[in-house]
Amino acid sequence: MRENARVTSDSRGDYQELVDEISELLGAPATLENRDFELIAFGAYDGEGDLDPAALDPVRTRSILTRRSTAAIRTWFEGFGITRATGPVRIPPTPEAGVYRGRICLPVRHRGVVLGYVWLLADDPGPTAPQLDAAMEVTSRIGALLADEAQHGADLSRELRAVLTAERGWQGDMAMAALRTALGTRGDGPYTLVCVAPWPSADPDDAPSARTVPHATALCTVPWGAAEQQCLAVLVRLRSTDAGSSAEAAATRLLKDGPPGAHRAAGIGRPRTGLTDLATAWQEATAAARTALAEPRFAPVADWSRIGPYRLLTSLPPDSAHDPAVGPLLSPAHHELARTAEVYLDRAGQAGRTAAELGIHRQTLYYRLSRVEQLTGLDLDDGEDRLLLHMVLKGARL
Repeated sequence: MRENARVTSDSRGDYQELVDEISELLGAPATLENRDFELIAFGAYDGEGDLDPAALDPVRTRSILTRRSTAAIRTWFEGFGITRATGPVRIPPTPEAGVYRGRICLPVRHRGVVLGYVWLLADDPGPTAPQLDAAMEVTSRIGALLADEAQHGADLSRELRAVLTAERGWQGDMAMAALRTALGTRGDGPYTLVCVAPWPSADPDDAPSARTVPHATALCTVPWGAAEQQCLAVLVRLRSTDAGSSAEAAATRLLKDGPPGAHRAAGIGRPRTGLTDLATAWQEATAAARTALAEPRFAPVADWSRIGPYRLLTSLPPDSAHDPAVGPLLSPAHHELARTAEVYLDRAGQAGRTAAELGIHRQTLYYRLSRVEQLTGLDLDDGEDRLLLHMVLKGARL
């Protein structure tokens, strides 16, 4: 485990050195992508001006600038059999696909499993067979490194999930000790947790790699709410306890590049020094994510320290919003009355501001508020009644 930790922490530099080695061996610029076509490293071969933007085609340019390729490009390249190949695959120029220059793909394998690809821009005649054989030997070293990193990432995901789902007491203590061991010296810095919810799959293999998420140390899926939903937990290492931008960058990347189709949001817990109190940081992150999902003004990324009264509301039991007095107001038939009451209370009972925001006449507002009082039996001139109504209306959307 100690060796795996070293591989992970130093791997970016190791990949860069290996890709540069291949570029020098073949006299051509090379890029390394994982099997999902996410960019890991690219080599700058200074030989024939190959990295002049005019010499690049749209596919390579997009890969370098966005650090990933589109699903269509991935499918097109896989059509040449690169997922099954054990040796170099030549791909001819195809301008209609945005591939203006020929490619050589070197599959990166470890124990027979493809883990990534090295791509070379190479016009005819290109590298010789002995040169390609030497480059394939380097890809085997890249494959071993990718395999070690993947195993270490799986270990960290498992240990992080155990910490976040363990019961308090000895089980939680054991889970935390295992996570500390897995992280090694990296466990000493300031950390926080990010919650992205909902996440479509509980399969650990569907979680993004920590290498592709800015500042992420480990990611795992965790149960979320009811109906067997899942959320994604991200352990983010910070430069300092006030470096919230690191967590926000990780959350933003996951929301942008995550699986399509679902409305999701992210929440960020307060920074902690070291790994102590991660359970509380996770409660804060999930509370902030719930708030961002319920309140558009906090979306798409909510920081627990900035959600105000929702820090309290999200800590209440789920059924606390089912107050018998306010219950009738929460029926679908009275949706407009509930919205009117919430806006009125949000605006500190100022009728003019409330009517303007709702786009209604003041007399219409007063009529609706009287109907709210009739339905609930609450007196909107009473501070405690107003507080109860406000809390229940906010809590109901959480």
